[in-house]
Amino acid sequence: MIVSGDGYVQPVITPPAEYDSEMEKVFARLMDLDPKGERTAKAIRRTFDMLLDGQHTGRFRWEQLHKTEKTHCGTLVEINLQREFGFADGTALDYSIEDAEVDCKYSQDLGEWMIPPEAVGQILLGVWANDQLGRCSAGLVRARPEVLTNGKGNRDLKRRLTKEGKQTVRWLFQNASLPENTLLRMPAEDVAAIFDCGKPGHKCRHGTKRVNELFRRAQGRLVGRTAVATVAQQEDYMKRIRGNGGARSDLRPEGIVIFGQYDSHRGLAQQLGLPLAGPGESISVRLAERRPRHIGLPFIQLGDKDWVVALPDDPIELAPVLPETKKSSAVAE
Repeated sequence: MIVSGDGYVQPVITPPAEYDSEMEKVFARLMDLDPKGERTAKAIRRTFDMLLDGQHTGRFRWEQLHKTEKTHCGTLVEINLQREFGFADGTALDYSIEDAEVDCKYSQDLGEWMIPPEAVGQILLGVWANDQLGRCSAGLVRARPEVLTNGKGNRDLKRRLTKEGKQTVRWLFQNASLPENTLLRMPAEDVAAIFDCGKPGHKCRHGTKRVNELFRRAQGRLVGRTAVATVAQQEDYMKRIRGNGGARSDLRPEGIVIFGQYDSHRGLAQQLGLPLAGPGESISVRLAERRPRHIGLPFIQLGDKDWVVALPDDPIELAPVLPETKKSSAVAE
């Protein structure tokens, strides 16, 4: 296998012991649609976010889901993959891909897919993902009886792949990156401070104050709209970032600016060497007026001053006003 710097594993494509022309056609089609698993990863991210429903629950971890919600995850993965790729409905199974019946199965444990009687002998699209690890994998396997566990299976007559059966999976991709779950990647003490607005033991009821604390604590990190919705827990959550009463104006006295997805913001962020915000993303950073001690650091010009990303011991000063934004200059959704 070939492992890239971000952990993505490029599968080594080896021909199956017995050539399966139908599965090869499905494999080729899926590889053409999603060669590195990026579209699949986005569909899985949407699934997790739908289940967590952070905007209304404040949840951001798999462990916070109810048992019934976890059980429903496989169905949502199936639906979101179909929406993403436009697969036709199958006659007996989930999808029809290249005129072949394909059943979609998801599991939190790699390879532990539950296979119903109607899928025996058919092609399975097996999907695995772990939000804590931020990784996902997907592969195809022909669920032949000889690669399934013996007996009648569980009470629904579902069976699993044997150890040998797992070796027959044709991996489309392994260990692809999931779009980041921002709150899950932040230190626990920072997340706690966000939800109590920096006052330990205090349950903060003000969405704007929680969003302010998010951008205070997540400086230099891309923050997606899902994280903002989870923290704000309000219908108009994206308004909590803007100026005129949002985080941009509230954090300005602390020297913090929030770059969004707009071209003018992305250009400034790029000059400073920061990650560039994509659709629905923002990134906060504290700025300091450029002084002799900052020679060699990347800088931007706003107003009549030059600004750098503040060093830890730089004094706090009023941040500059960012350029006005227009929807026409935003990164395309």
